[in-house]
Amino acid sequence: MRALLVTSVGVTCAAALTLPLAAPALSAPAAHSASARPPSLSPESPGSGPPSARTEAAPDEANETNRRGEAREGGEGGTLEAPEAPEAPEAPEAPEAAPPRTGETRAAALAGSTQSLPLEPLSAPSDRSVGPAASGQGLDRRTARPFSLVGVVWDDAEAELHGTVQVRTRATGGTSWSDWQDVETHNAEHAADLGSAERASGAVRGATAPLWVGDSDGVEVRVRPEAADPQHPAAVPLPEGLRLELVDPGADPAPEPAPAGRTVTPAAFAGNPVPPTTTTAVPEALTAESAATSAVNADLAPLGATVIPALTKAETEEEAAIVAAGAKPYIGPRPKIVTRKGWGADEKLRERNFAYTKSVKAAFVHHSATGNNYTCKQAPSVLRSIYRYHVKSSGWRDFGYNFAVDKCGNIYEGRAGGVAKAVLGAHTLGFNTNTMGVAVLGTYSSTNPPAAAVTAVSKLTAWKLGLFGANPKGKVTLVSGGSGKYSKGKKVKMNVISGHRDGFATECPGARLYKKLGKARTSSAKLQGR
Repeated sequence: MRALLVTSVGVTCAAALTLPLAAPALSAPAAHSASARPPSLSPESPGSGPPSARTEAAPDEANETNRRGEAREGGEGGTLEAPEAPEAPEAPEAPEAAPPRTGETRAAALAGSTQSLPLEPLSAPSDRSVGPAASGQGLDRRTARPFSLVGVVWDDAEAELHGTVQVRTRATGGTSWSDWQDVETHNAEHAADLGSAERASGAVRGATAPLWVGDSDGVEVRVRPEAADPQHPAAVPLPEGLRLELVDPGADPAPEPAPAGRTVTPAAFAGNPVPPTTTTAVPEALTAESAATSAVNADLAPLGATVIPALTKAETEEEAAIVAAGAKPYIGPRPKIVTRKGWGADEKLRERNFAYTKSVKAAFVHHSATGNNYTCKQAPSVLRSIYRYHVKSSGWRDFGYNFAVDKCGNIYEGRAGGVAKAVLGAHTLGFNTNTMGVAVLGTYSSTNPPAAAVTAVSKLTAWKLGLFGANPKGKVTLVSGGSGKYSKGKKVKMNVISGHRDGFATECPGARLYKKLGKARTSSAKLQGR
């Protein structure tokens, strides 16, 4: 297999090994490497294993070729053939519930699944003032297999959806339906950069932002184009190939066993204290994909760890001398970070290789626009849902953001490749190169972000920007890769900690969260000792 070839642009998310929890002597790619791949942990499965879930074609979707599997074979790391999976039996027709998305077997569905339903023309609205063009597309009320997150996708990633998307759902086992909820349609700015390998793969689709609706088994959706007006006498048609995606995040990961005789607290989240337990050490089976994802954090935590522990400032400075020489003297204490294993990422979904950029000069803060109707205990499920939506529905190589923060201030590892490294994300169209993206889970257009979430952004940026010598209160000049706000090649001066709207004409990260960024910059710099 040839190594991953990484361009310096990007963007708007196998065989099993039985390994002990102690970290072996595995070398991770250098923090500033612009092109690297995870270490080979098995002669049968180099790197992180084949993206088999993306190369199988399901018989029940004969009318839709597996665009992600065919176009992304090997992704940015070259051509990679996945082992053939046994052909799944054809599912019986069920007008009210869709089968799992392309390539998903019954076993895979246990760890999460996606139902993809093509939209149909809606009846003309009874309100004549709306106009006939506003009838749009959608689906009438119907029963589906349980899901917790919804979104709408379409064929052409370059096409925009000019209109509204609304859904209402029924809680699993219930009889009443929710009110109509708006789905954020302006999501193209959260994506890989134009011209990047990820964007040019042929797998990327247009997509709305995902919306978390909680455990549901019934859905209704309506998509309507913008009505004509004097300046636009003809309504803009809706994109081709509209589909409703219903995502089931699957079950939470099982608690991690502790080494013999040692007391350990399993991955716990703020607001959910878990009492310490003492257990007997049991060797844990890590897939090659999971082992590779964990190995790039080997300098920070044992292989298979669910949490990268917090350090004091002195401990962080000592570690930084090893992880990122030159980070002294300005670096904040490393915060506790829940790893991908901790929130239950299915590593078989993503592209097998990791993609890096040269440095981290700035941090873009986002809101996920998934709504605020989640508990901190549910945050890992929200992350698994967004991850699956980014990869399986939107056609991205991995989770789009480098980090995520929940309303209780828990910090999560996002896109795979190592939390201390310059991982190339897909978060800010035109400015993914040499930056990091942090998504605060929720929608903060008219709701104030919790203080714990803003504090977590400060802590995370104080540490991560400090590894690369960046001043959170400073300015930086970045070169645009092309966006709706700045043309390709334009040099733009902006804050080291910026909101998504600073790089693209978007409402993200929401007016209320954007107003808190000044406080985040000041706190982050103070944590660095500035």
